[in-house]
Amino acid sequence: MITIKSKSVVKAVLLFVVITFGFLTVSGSVQAARKELNVLTWCDHTDPALLRSFEQKHKVRINMKEYDGTGVALALLEQSQPGDWDVFVVDSIDVARVVKLGLLEPLKEADFPFGDIFPQIRTPELHNIQGKLYAMPEKFGYNTIAYNNKKVDPADMRDAAVLWNPKYKGRMAVYDYYIPVIEMVAIGLGIKPTQLNKSHLPAIKEKLFAMKKMSKLVGDVVQVQTALATGEVDIIAGGGEFSVSVLHKENPALDWVLPNQGGVRWQQAIGVFAASTQKDLAVKFVQYILSPEGQGKLATSSCYWAMPANSKAVLTPEQKKILRWDEQPKFLSNSYFYLQPDEAFDKAMLDVWTQFLQHK
Repeated sequence: MITIKSKSVVKAVLLFVVITFGFLTVSGSVQAARKELNVLTWCDHTDPALLRSFEQKHKVRINMKEYDGTGVALALLEQSQPGDWDVFVVDSIDVARVVKLGLLEPLKEADFPFGDIFPQIRTPELHNIQGKLYAMPEKFGYNTIAYNNKKVDPADMRDAAVLWNPKYKGRMAVYDYYIPVIEMVAIGLGIKPTQLNKSHLPAIKEKLFAMKKMSKLVGDVVQVQTALATGEVDIIAGGGEFSVSVLHKENPALDWVLPNQGGVRWQQAIGVFAASTQKDLAVKFVQYILSPEGQGKLATSSCYWAMPANSKAVLTPEQKKILRWDEQPKFLSNSYFYLQPDEAFDKAMLDVWTQFLQHK
């Protein structure tokens, strides 16, 4: 027979069990509501304006880790455990490289708005490996010529040879990245980047030296962008929409263009890590990024602007004007991907670039 005292103990125990079970249930619900998606990316995907609607809809927190080169990303992955990462934003020309390492999960083309992607950006030769789709193109732009249209003749900027025109001596900054700038010089000399080889390097070096004498500085994106924005220089060789569009509201004179001879096109893609433990959510995130809403926000990210891969991206007329939307058909047909030189040619180009940097 249970005494009054023992009954009180039993009640207390039962109450403890109920409260504990309730706490665990609520705690579990909170944990479920705090799903996390880990994305290895470039800075343009970190804008809260891009992420907010997806996080709210899916009750997920998106953790972003920025990197600034595929080699850096691979080093980070080597230090990570399988399953640490879910989504990978990577340069399109490096998709095959990361697939070879077994990092990406094959995607289903039917899951994405492939028909809305600009035809020239679909590039199956970059994103499809051995018949399987591993990444979707999401954003692209150009290494070309950026400038202040109040301080230079915009007509001059449509000639790639303006990069060594003495008319602009002391008024130019050069983006310190050898591949696109060497390609731009080649274009100015009438050489198609797809045909570039070691025999062209002496002529390219001569023009690079001429550019160095004209230039006020050679620097990274932030350095050359700042120099143009502050008026220290009037031209960025190797600049493009990524270096000036985000500043257009503050200074509408900052502009960019692809020369008539052509320019260099960069392109980024997005895929799902093969080791992700939440591939369904990762695919949904990729779908969001490629949606008209996601593409409009990605194109106008606070880090840098560039063209969306989706032709139905939600953009205002003014935003399209800044991105030179109406000129894209011509630009796309008149631009070249980054070179993927073999080891010997890459070393030869780096040697020329080193001489350029050291040239007085």
